Amino acid sequence: MNLEKITLQVTDLAKTVGSYIKDQLSMLSNDDIQHKGVHDLVTFVDRESEKKIISELNKILPEAGFIAEENQSVKQSEQYNWIIDPLDGTTNFIHGVPVFSVSIALADKSDLLSGAVYEISRDECFYAWKGGHSFLNGNRIKVSQTSVFDDALMATGFPYSDYSLLEPYMGLLEEMIKSTRGIRRLGSAAVDLAYIACGRFDVFFEYGLNPWDVAAGSLIVNESGGSVTDFSNSGDFLFGRQIVASNAKLHDKFLKQLQSHFNELPG
Repeated sequence: MNLEKITLQVTDLAKTVGSYIKDQLSMLSNDDIQHKGVHDLVTFVDRESEKKIISELNKILPEAGFIAEENQSVKQSEQYNWIIDPLDGTTNFIHGVPVFSVSIALADKSDLLSGAVYEISRDECFYAWKGGHSFLNGNRIKVSQTSVFDDALMATGFPYSDYSLLEPYMGLLEEMIKSTRGIRRLGSAAVDLAYIACGRFDVFFEYGLNPWDVAAGSLIVNESGGSVTDFSNSGDFLFGRQIVASNAKLHDKFLKQLQSHFNELPG
């Protein structure tokens, strides 16, 4: 399997779908917005984008199945699966906030092989394949070299339905606000991870995420020299619904601070 070739095909697809999404922004109305759950929104743009992605990925690797956000009826494979989020940052998209992306990854069971994140508004395509390097618009990228919290810029996401761990989460946020340069909440986990990979952020953490939120970005972080784990410092970040990604230098130190706030780690 030529992972480099597959990845470059996927980046072209992500850009094509991203162009479609951008064109739809001015046409969106309140009637186009549906609720999957409390504060969990979806539009026809999400669904049409996913259809386009699935159709083209079937041509690239016909034997692969799908783990997809909007279409739970698609067939999964026992080995290869595409893990896709056609529009990560739907709430931003709906409100016209310019941080939303297309995220596409290929996995062999839980082993990530290829990933692309296309941040639409800035026309930035981040991508990587296993054993290669990470790239942004054709240029190789690396994580930051920040080694102390005082110099670190962090990113996170806030829960929109599961508030059971809000108290320890806010305690950790308070500590990080006081000890770092700041914390950002962009609203697209895929973009947060891509920004770790290129050195814009130093640490990203969140719980309650799904595989399609983190698959592509996690591989891009790893191939750029960073570290990705769950909150327990194990490798169950893809399906375990919790993630810490960093430039590696701050990883252990941050995990120690995170774990001090949670009597029971989220899962």
